[in-house]
Amino acid sequence: MQKNTQSLFDPSRITPLQRATMLLCFLMNMLDGMDVMVISFAAPSIAKEWAVSPEALGVVFSIGLVGMAIGAMFLAPKADTIGRRNVILICTCIMGASIYATIFAQTREQLAFFRLLSGVGIGGMLASTATLAAEYAPVRTKDFWISFVMAGYPVGAVLSGLVAAQVIPEQGWRIIFQIAGLATLTTFPFVYWFLAESLEFLLKSKPKNALQRANRILEKMHAQLLVELPLANENPAKGSLATLFTDQRARPTVYLWTAIFMAFATLYFLTLWIPKLVSNAGLPLHLAIYAGTVFNLGAFVGIVLQGYLSSRFGLKRIIFAYFLLTAALMSVFGLFAGSAMILVLFGLMGFGIQGGFIGLYAVAARLYPTEARATGVGWAIGLGRVGAVVGPLLGGVLIGMGLSLAVNFMIFAVPAVVAAVATLKIDLKN
Repeated sequence: MQKNTQSLFDPSRITPLQRATMLLCFLMNMLDGMDVMVISFAAPSIAKEWAVSPEALGVVFSIGLVGMAIGAMFLAPKADTIGRRNVILICTCIMGASIYATIFAQTREQLAFFRLLSGVGIGGMLASTATLAAEYAPVRTKDFWISFVMAGYPVGAVLSGLVAAQVIPEQGWRIIFQIAGLATLTTFPFVYWFLAESLEFLLKSKPKNALQRANRILEKMHAQLLVELPLANENPAKGSLATLFTDQRARPTVYLWTAIFMAFATLYFLTLWIPKLVSNAGLPLHLAIYAGTVFNLGAFVGIVLQGYLSSRFGLKRIIFAYFLLTAALMSVFGLFAGSAMILVLFGLMGFGIQGGFIGLYAVAARLYPTEARATGVGWAIGLGRVGAVVGPLLGGVLIGMGLSLAVNFMIFAVPAVVAAVATLKIDLKN
């Protein structure tokens, strides 16, 4: 019996079913990027309407990130037991309903509650789509396809930024949550009818009717059908946290968690506070929103290029270079404050931090076996979200203290350097 699913079909080409899976995962990550960033784009208007301080907004940002950690650590691992597709469907419902419901928020507490719920869906979605993409991508180009799928996140952020810049000044901040919520709920039928379950999950976890479901997928891929399921591993620890620390994975897991924690701290300081920082510098609201959009446009280019470069020069080396580039750019930010070059710098920082950060998803997908892959990716993202909580909270305090933009960016360059070093120390067996 075959050792892995890659031997079941021609690894030299990618089938229409694989392309459809990648595109749907890309779409769901676009929605993730949109649903995460709407609060950032709406923040200046919310702060003005409700007279909310930077520190208070930092709490609302961080509550959403707590939800993402919960979703990544406790909802995403369910993909190792009930399937990747089922978790993606659940997350779609949670995200769409809670984002839309945000239009009814009248207080900070209500806003924080809806951000918590949407965060749970977003956290589960990111880990599940990364896992599914890793299991359908051809081995030779796996790093590229994972990066491509995760590049949907900044694309969604860019599109939502462009829309927000047009509608928020005219119609208020609630309209962008209405648009984002409806857009997310609209995708549910497409995911239900067209997204395939992971072939690796079906063959190794053996859910009900696994053989028939696997053969339907193989038939669509024009591959040889199976007569019986492969022999299962003895006592597979599906969704078990302990699996992440067995078979010499303990040290790489700690380094991965360290790298992703530090990367998250820097990334979410930048993504959630750039519009507010630029607004504080005296730019009009629509330009403040465009600053975040430029950041995410640079991120898209960085992510896709990272996937290509990683397949040629090595995943860890490219991530290391990306993080160091980000730290260098953040350190010299003060030299460009107040000039038109600031938007270019934001784009380059998005290129570096997002490109390197998304590479860590590919690292996590490589590090863990199928039966614990969603758990491994989910817990890496979830523990990293602790850094994402710390980043905006600390950013809110520093901004409230009146520290200059240059000092803020220099402080958050430090975790980018730590992430670079930790990445190099992760030992990948494949």
